[in-house]
Amino acid sequence: MEPREYVREHRFEEPATLSQRQEHSNNEPSDVVIETRGLTIGFSQKTVLSNVGLSFPRGSITALIGPSGSGKTTFLRSLNRLNDDVKGFRHSGDVLFNSESIWASKTDVLSLRRRVGMLFQRANPFPMSIEQNVIAGVKAHNIAKKSQLKKIAQSRLEEVGLWKAVEHRLHDSPFRLSGGQQQLLCLARALAIGPDVLLLDEPTSALDPMSIEAVENLILGLSPAITFIVVTHNLAQARRISHSTAFFFEGELKEYGPTKQVFEEPSQPETQRYVSGRLG
Repeated sequence: MEPREYVREHRFEEPATLSQRQEHSNNEPSDVVIETRGLTIGFSQKTVLSNVGLSFPRGSITALIGPSGSGKTTFLRSLNRLNDDVKGFRHSGDVLFNSESIWASKTDVLSLRRRVGMLFQRANPFPMSIEQNVIAGVKAHNIAKKSQLKKIAQSRLEEVGLWKAVEHRLHDSPFRLSGGQQQLLCLARALAIGPDVLLLDEPTSALDPMSIEAVENLILGLSPAITFIVVTHNLAQARRISHSTAFFFEGELKEYGPTKQVFEEPSQPETQRYVSGRLG
């Protein structure tokens, strides 16, 4: 489905109820949207990731866990070519999005990043108003008519639970919001362009418990329509929201499987030590 069709058909509906979200989270996703094959990544002489092969089913939620420095974020940033801009970047192997290499000569990187969006660990609002932040990508990619923009901004802010806090200050600077509110604003902005895949790097690390719960419920509710790949150090969060879990250790993919299996019956000793709190 093309991004504009996705936005029109899926993004302007009322948010799912909690029961609907729970029902959706039990769905078994089918086809693969992103796949890595023998992916090795380095910067200059240092190799950060070695021979990683993973498949991400469409509509699934996958948690990437592991100690700091294990390569999780580097892997995540490779999926929409954000590492390409880093000095000394090199790679072998491949990343396939909808069965096509993201490094193919015909790939439009801006279009790739629109369809494979990312929310960073630290909030990065644009230096424009709160409302303009939400619709910045929608305007840049000409996804909706001008008459729809205010409705889009309101819908996405409501979706992330930020509307009541900002409805009377939409023209204020986002830098007057709290750190947690800025992160929710960035999430609203990421959702506004209707991505197929959303990469989340520690997305709730700056949020209070109630906001964390709201974001987790939102991810569960949207997962049939959006594929989520989430780097998290919060093991309880990984268990709550993900269908599958990948464990990285010292630049290698050590284990991957259904989340319940990885946490309760891991096959690798490093995984057992990590999920039991004895490593990391």
